[in-house]
Amino acid sequence: MDRAIYTALSAANAALNRQAVTSNNMANSATAGFRAQLAAFRAVPVEGQTLKTRALVAESTPYNDDTMGPITHTGRSLDVALPQNGWLAVALPDGSEGYTRNGGIEIDRDGALQVGGKPLMGDGAPLVVPPHSQITIAEDGTVSALGAGNEPTAVVPVGRLKMVNAPMSTLIHGDDGLFRPAAGNALPQDDAMRLSPESLEGSNVSPVKAMTEMIATARSFEMNMKVIRTADENAQKANQLLSVG
Repeated sequence: MDRAIYTALSAANAALNRQAVTSNNMANSATAGFRAQLAAFRAVPVEGQTLKTRALVAESTPYNDDTMGPITHTGRSLDVALPQNGWLAVALPDGSEGYTRNGGIEIDRDGALQVGGKPLMGDGAPLVVPPHSQITIAEDGTVSALGAGNEPTAVVPVGRLKMVNAPMSTLIHGDDGLFRPAAGNALPQDDAMRLSPESLEGSNVSPVKAMTEMIATARSFEMNMKVIRTADENAQKANQLLSVG
């Protein structure tokens, strides 16, 4: 009976991990540019000095859903929406780059452009604009600034967003929500890419679908716990029969 117990136990643990992934997707259903993680179950044969008659259950997140989220025109000059396979580059503390589809750009008090608290990369360095200036972003990613009190014709380009083109299958999703190249090297700028200014891509998570998956996963967990209880009860009854003899 231990085979049934350990198989059900591993399945219950996998259900808990899958529930955590689904809950994270649900929590990010309103996060701009979020890509839902997809969880999967697989059978793992137990290796040992015996016949391969036992298998456990493992849960994994092999990939993310690369479906585009809805594009909404916000009218905000710092919002941008990227095309399919387009990414913005942000600087990480270790000197490397991370990639995100979140186009909700912010400016800190020193004039640095940021996404999610990470410095937004330009041509080889993080982008910085003059404080208290009016910022506009063109379709090719060029960032222009108009100083406070200046004439409308005094708009000056201050840099260009680093935009890269990479299929999601070539990237690795990190725990911080950013994506990194599987090869480890920084991706090159794609000069041909065009974005949608004053627009924002929403999350591709369907709250209804995520809620349905959470209910199904909870029922799967309960079913496996019932198998464990049934196996334990059968073992106790077998012991009682043996003790009577």
